Amino acid sequence: MRPFLIATVLATSAWAQHDPSMSMGSMDDHQMPSVFGPYGMSREGSGTSWVPEASPLHGTMLPARSWSVMAHGFVNAVYDEQRGPRGDTKSFSSSMFMLMASRTLGSGTFGVRSMLSLDPAMGAAGYPLLLQTGETANGTDHLVDRQHPHDFFMEMSASYSMPLSEESAVYVYAGLPGEPALGPPAFMHRFSGMRSPEAPITHHWLDSTHITMGVVTLGASHGAWKVEGSWFNGREPDQHRWNIETRGFDSWSARLTFNPSSNWSLQASYGDLESPEQISPEVGVKRTSVSALHQAEVAGMKWGTTLAWGRNDKSGHGERRKLDGWLLESALEVSPRHTVFGRAERVENDELFDHDDPLHDRVFAVKKLSVGYLFDFGRTGPLRWSVGALGSAFSIPAEMKPAYGNRPAGFMVFLQARL
Repeated sequence: MRPFLIATVLATSAWAQHDPSMSMGSMDDHQMPSVFGPYGMSREGSGTSWVPEASPLHGTMLPARSWSVMAHGFVNAVYDEQRGPRGDTKSFSSSMFMLMASRTLGSGTFGVRSMLSLDPAMGAAGYPLLLQTGETANGTDHLVDRQHPHDFFMEMSASYSMPLSEESAVYVYAGLPGEPALGPPAFMHRFSGMRSPEAPITHHWLDSTHITMGVVTLGASHGAWKVEGSWFNGREPDQHRWNIETRGFDSWSARLTFNPSSNWSLQASYGDLESPEQISPEVGVKRTSVSALHQAEVAGMKWGTTLAWGRNDKSGHGERRKLDGWLLESALEVSPRHTVFGRAERVENDELFDHDDPLHDRVFAVKKLSVGYLFDFGRTGPLRWSVGALGSAFSIPAEMKPAYGNRPAGFMVFLQARL
């Protein structure tokens, strides 16, 4: 809680004390230095991850004397219809608000970051999303064909970095919650995925550890390279979404990131999660992830793409199983008012059927394709208003069709406000 309170006080103070003739600045118009090393903030993703430095920054800066303060966030109001025997409909809201503050401290940089979400208001069972699995709504059963809500406290972290040279630095990062050095940046922090209101079904193969209830990371960067390691609580958040959980550290991860140019960010990471699932505490997961993020401007159009692979090597009950997930995700800002986006995924999943179903514990390779469009129709101060829609098609094995139907599909329409 303390990092959030510090950042909130700083932001409020900045707004009250800054020169009235100076309006809040868009991050597209200003550049802030990173809190982790000698490079720009545009290289920062979620947690301590990197994105291509050419990625556009969205948010609002507040001048605050010796502090740099930036706010970022979005709210989606969504109507969701998942069609088929296991589908459902729901109207819900998803959101995220992030506040970051940093300042020089000694010879280094001190930073605090808070990220909050009102997702728990949608209910413990989250929203309908065919073929999605992971976490729980009641503490006894897996969520299946639904996306869990994010916790109210998504991140409450502090960091300190120390320069070693003009292009090198070391840092320490700690969060409760926070994000360990594992996987690509979380989907809502990638340009390729941030405008879509739905989570990827590869979420628990790639970036589900972006909300971890306790983590410490040590890292070092030199120019285009960064190496980092984390020690953390490997248990995923439980069904109580408004609180902060505490538990001993039992898991670790390591990540190597390389940004060969301002247009690319490449990472490979490995994590040993001791007991990630609350309802299957005897099962451990060794997760491997490799990803490439690309950001470019083509004929004045902003274009971001992510290609990622993740493997969950699960062990428990005397068995071992390796399950792969693939994601290809892209977004093209055709103009400041028109954005198209899409996502193709393939997942090997063994959690789609309950214990009493004959198909329980079977591994199925399932595929999903989503395509969407977003129209920005206005601004209110720092808020950018948009309306959009997306459609999803699924490819499933024949054995699953009695449960899901011959042509399961998904559809969403949404209103989006973004800083």
